[in-house]
Amino acid sequence: MSYRAPVRDIRFALEEVAALDSVKATGVFPEFSSDLTPAILDEAAKLANDVLAPLNWSGDQQGCTLKDGVVTTPDGFKDAYAQYVEGGWQGLQFPTDMGGMGLPKALGCALMEMLQSSNMAFGLGPMLSFGAIESLIAVGTDEQRDLYLAKIMSGEWTATMNLTEPGAGSDVGALRTKAEPNGDGSWAISGQKIYITWGEHDCADNIIHLVLARTPDGAAGTKGISLFIVPKFLPDADGNPGERNTLQAIGLEHKMGIHGSPTCTMEYDGAKGWLLGDEFKGMAAMFIMMNSARLNVGVQGVGIAERAYQQALAYAQDRKQGRAINMDDHGPHEIIHHPDVRRTLAVMKAKIEAGRAICYHAAVEADLGEHMDDADEKAWSKRREDLMIPIAKAWCTDMGVDVASMGVQVHGGMGFIEETGAAQHLRDSRIAPIYEGTNGIQAIDLVGRKLARDGGTAMSELIEDVRQTIEDCITSSNPDLPVLAEALKPACDALEDATKWMLDASDADRLAGATAYLKLAGDVTGGWLLCVGAVAAQRKLKEADGEESYAQARIAIANIFAQTTLTGAAGLLGEIKLGYEPVFGPGEAVLASA
Repeated sequence: MSYRAPVRDIRFALEEVAALDSVKATGVFPEFSSDLTPAILDEAAKLANDVLAPLNWSGDQQGCTLKDGVVTTPDGFKDAYAQYVEGGWQGLQFPTDMGGMGLPKALGCALMEMLQSSNMAFGLGPMLSFGAIESLIAVGTDEQRDLYLAKIMSGEWTATMNLTEPGAGSDVGALRTKAEPNGDGSWAISGQKIYITWGEHDCADNIIHLVLARTPDGAAGTKGISLFIVPKFLPDADGNPGERNTLQAIGLEHKMGIHGSPTCTMEYDGAKGWLLGDEFKGMAAMFIMMNSARLNVGVQGVGIAERAYQQALAYAQDRKQGRAINMDDHGPHEIIHHPDVRRTLAVMKAKIEAGRAICYHAAVEADLGEHMDDADEKAWSKRREDLMIPIAKAWCTDMGVDVASMGVQVHGGMGFIEETGAAQHLRDSRIAPIYEGTNGIQAIDLVGRKLARDGGTAMSELIEDVRQTIEDCITSSNPDLPVLAEALKPACDALEDATKWMLDASDADRLAGATAYLKLAGDVTGGWLLCVGAVAAQRKLKEADGEESYAQARIAIANIFAQTTLTGAAGLLGEIKLGYEPVFGPGEAVLASA
């Protein structure tokens, strides 16, 4: 079963939940209009449905090959990438004066969702280039922007992010890659990087690597790290790929999933590079790229969940087995008529819609936080974006694995057989909670940087918004909306209780409960945004604009999430407040095997 981009659901999440039109007030998106949104989504859907989705299964089965330092991607990938470039999609969310389309980041997220749903292995390449463009815009020199930006934004060249090294893992400060000055403003980069997504491939004329390395005067740890632009081919006087740089892929990772994505071990042997940003400020520059990637990885979780759901739904509508209750004949009946299968599919759908809303809300606030004129409004949106990034990355990728696993379950034994394709979605989804900062690191970021350092201001603002939506539901004339409020209110109370505990807790206790706290924050945020959508859907019912059945479905989706996820929110308080001592107090005995 192939993929069809859920354009209607994406548009609802953008316009009715995330309030995409609010970005017009910034005045920096002159090309953006309400009429343009469906046109962009429809065209992106054609690329996803007709070009990328058919390559998903074959790309997984064929994988990539490495020979003499050259990586060959699966059949069809190179042509698909050419069509992606021809459509100008890489520059969608970037300024027109730099070669982009000048559209909001939230529309870029919608494009990214379709890429990841249709072909996650393919979508990883453009995703990394998105982040590199943001870093070049933010900290690149005029000369660097002139040389690299237009080529990467057009998609003619791609870009990578080189952080991880053997033995260093998530401890970036332990990296050993060195940068020695060449005396002409360039640097000689030497070292090895692992897990480099699209580090080498045959789809573009050049690959621009952003590499973290330590200069001779760099202090130990992250404070001594700098970021460098290291091209595969050194641009010549005309800006075209020239001499081959002294870097190469020396290995392809043998992965659980995303087989069509070339994940490389890269070796730099005195490769020529140039500082991007200031010396010793490499982590700050890289975090620009990392924040972009973390939001897009959250979108990736939504995308792979949507793909798994569509396949499970199609299978349930076709597979006949047993006699379903309340059916007139004796069957066998399509399994979608069995209550447990129907419940599973409904929960999958509700979780996807919650994750989609979280990511798009974060993207709209990112646009507002960057471009609003009013200082207070700008600061408010920036706080909300910062709060939402770890929630979007971690909650949505955990959700992606959960939904993909449920998709396998709907297939039954056939889900465990590779030929159906359901297993691929589960295998592909499992990387997303790991890369771009594991979800445990996202939880630490949430309770440390995003909560404790601002005294809970951003979370308090979020809770205030949730309580306003609760009031909107209570006062609604639709009898279904007060029911939503009954589920959302105790969940919000639990989040407020947990937040107060976190702010008063020791660092050790706070870290022990971080993952459970992030889950609670994601559950409540997702439930809140679905309720925002339900309130908007109620307005559509009143308007009687021909969208009655869809509006009723949106209310029903919010109710399913409320009754299956929000009702368990208070149960997370025990895990959040467990603390350090019960885990570490008994020493190794608690972890010992019998």
